[in-house]
Amino acid sequence: MISSPSKIYLSQSSLANNLDFIRQQLGDEVLLSSVVKGNAYGHGIAQFVPMAEQCGIRHFSVFCADEAHQVKEVSSEKSDIMIMGDIANEDLSWAIENGIEFFVFEFDRLIEAADIAKSLGVKAKVHIEVETGLNRTGFDKHSLTELAEVLIKKAEHLSLEGICTHLAGAESIANHVRIKKQLSVFNQTVKWLKKKDIHPKKKHTACSAAAMTYPKTRMDMVRIGILQYGFWPGPETFIHFLGKQKAENKQDPLKRVIKWKSTVMSTKSIARGEFIGYGNSYLAHQDMRVATVPVGYSHGYSRVLSNQGRALINNTRVGVIGLVNMNMMMLDVTEVDVSKGDEVILIGGDNGLEISVASFGELSNQLNYELLTRLPYRIPRIITK
Repeated sequence: MISSPSKIYLSQSSLANNLDFIRQQLGDEVLLSSVVKGNAYGHGIAQFVPMAEQCGIRHFSVFCADEAHQVKEVSSEKSDIMIMGDIANEDLSWAIENGIEFFVFEFDRLIEAADIAKSLGVKAKVHIEVETGLNRTGFDKHSLTELAEVLIKKAEHLSLEGICTHLAGAESIANHVRIKKQLSVFNQTVKWLKKKDIHPKKKHTACSAAAMTYPKTRMDMVRIGILQYGFWPGPETFIHFLGKQKAENKQDPLKRVIKWKSTVMSTKSIARGEFIGYGNSYLAHQDMRVATVPVGYSHGYSRVLSNQGRALINNTRVGVIGLVNMNMMMLDVTEVDVSKGDEVILIGGDNGLEISVASFGELSNQLNYELLTRLPYRIPRIITK
């Protein structure tokens, strides 16, 4: 088998730890929907979904029909799949036939789904998304009367699996007032629909940040993404959690599921005064030893990390020097005994040292989410204990 320049390793035990922690926070009455959009946040849908099922997950959320199809291919028949965003009308037949749940936030999708369900002789499993203040997608208050009329008229062909909304940045205290207002609008909408005798099975509003910071958002189901992979939505969410813990428990309960590794491709001695790599962004200030690694920006390692990134080699943290190339980058290994073929950790830990995804954000202004989801599909994902 042809080897790859780098590999991603996924820890089953770390995932189990994270899901146990999340369930402890949510309690037994709240359904945990595992969000696997963006190729399971870069972890790989094909690998991650069976891992999650092994931990008892039976509900998955994706962004689009294509992702739903990928989950369907690798999940068991016991698992439910929910599309939170894009599904073309021509794909509704496939979704309805296969029992895929999906958000509706426009009348054409709702009416088309009901008509297709009628022709197929099954009910379309829909979640009504309402606009509460994010101003992106959802039925707003001016649409509610017409929405109620359509839902009542098409009730025979629709299974109202849920009513939901998206919150506008629950990971930041700056959005506190906005989030509270959204919750108020959402609850008012639910009450209004109830008066019209419209009763969705589940209410759900919470992502990872909201579920941790705003307990009232948990309702019947939460859509958990970044937390299950072992990352906090942002520092404020983590600080909020720590603030509620006793002194002896003030530590990160999450474990990173992902570890990204490569190997040293070549080593070279560089004389003081020589430039290293393209252009003149790095000048050797002393005689140096450089290791080249076959990972670059085409593999998801951002060019912004030129002269800033870090990696672990032989239990030592070393720096990226020179410009990150399309397929390669160079590391300063002057103080480390390094040979061709030695392991390089790009994300993950070893013997107490760690290259965190958060550190990439600090150096490059990237979000955890951004770096993870940019990891190319072609990098092999390998499941470990």
